[in-house]
Amino acid sequence: MTSGGSNPVGAANRIVTAARTWTWGELEPLALPAAAAVLVGDNLEAARAISAHLGRGDGELLIASRSRKTPELVEELRASGLTVVDGDEVLPATAERPLSAGRIWLLTSGSTGRPKRVAHTLDSLTTVGGQQPPRTWLCPYAHGAYAWWQLVTLGLTQPEQHIVFVEPSELDTWPARALDAGVTAASGTPTFWRQALYRDPESVAALPLEQVTLGGEPVDQAILTRLAEMFPGARVSWIYASSEAGATIAVHDGRAGFPQAWLDREAPGRATLSVEDGELVIDSPKRAEGIDARLRTGDRVEIVEDRVVITGRIASDEINVGGAKVSASSVRDALQAHPSVAWASVRGRKAPIVGNIVTADVVLEAPATDTELTRWCAERLPEYSVPRRIRFLDAIPIKETLKSDV
Repeated sequence: MTSGGSNPVGAANRIVTAARTWTWGELEPLALPAAAAVLVGDNLEAARAISAHLGRGDGELLIASRSRKTPELVEELRASGLTVVDGDEVLPATAERPLSAGRIWLLTSGSTGRPKRVAHTLDSLTTVGGQQPPRTWLCPYAHGAYAWWQLVTLGLTQPEQHIVFVEPSELDTWPARALDAGVTAASGTPTFWRQALYRDPESVAALPLEQVTLGGEPVDQAILTRLAEMFPGARVSWIYASSEAGATIAVHDGRAGFPQAWLDREAPGRATLSVEDGELVIDSPKRAEGIDARLRTGDRVEIVEDRVVITGRIASDEINVGGAKVSASSVRDALQAHPSVAWASVRGRKAPIVGNIVTADVVLEAPATDTELTRWCAERLPEYSVPRRIRFLDAIPIKETLKSDV
């Protein structure tokens, strides 16, 4: 990748939006100040901001969906030295500081608190190297998210890596667009894939996919197996990545978790993975600026036979039922392994005597009763982990982040 007015390696690669098809080299750059936080309404606007950043070579850039705009966020960005650009509205920075040439700012999702700014460069965001087979990628991620940047940098740095952008408003209809655009590779969260398979499995199955990628949430065996069966000629992968640690784990063998042999393995250019008190710890060469070399991720892991399985966030995964510790993710995975269940979410609910009981929200793709699902869980889980209340939903809830909203 080059900057400072030069074209990126992938300048001839196509970017497909709902309006039309462009190449990176055809984009008209936005007019941006040197250090800009750009709030965008669509992917074309975001791509034009990137074009402006590449053309300058010495600027700073943050891209975020306009839907994330709040007065508090705008003031925080301005106070950090960034000029906020929202369409025709330009709000100058309220603090001065030296320009950090080439910096790319990311906003975390804020799922565990207020969104934080994380500093990267285009180099640290670029994690795919070596010659890649020609592919047309589906990119459904929110503008400016880490996973969004992963696909954008792939399109900028590798020839014949084309990107079909999906806006949040198109999540219900993306399979038809993907088929028309010749998509051969697609990346999304497990919730994204479950929603698509629940809503229109025939249209998804019609896609000529050669690469299927999952990430952004814990990945269970049920969804990996279903995608592998639907696309027998495709490579099915799951990726562990975060704004702070970067892309650190890539698994392509179709199994949930990663090999236990990868723990404490040191290799040039690769992340070192370890487990401390049941928590995943990562030393990543692709981590963001200012992040501790050994990052405690906050993600709970379990050793299952020869695999290290990431189950969920430590802060939210544990339910205390009468003094027994229940893993909400283990209950969720048990429910989602049922052939009638398209999606499940599990949480604790306060109750007398035991403190909490296990409850679940479930979306079905075939008939099943709460009694049947309770019995299914009882055959696979300790008695105290079995859901006592199951609520059936009509649709899989999903946020702009492509994660579940419950």
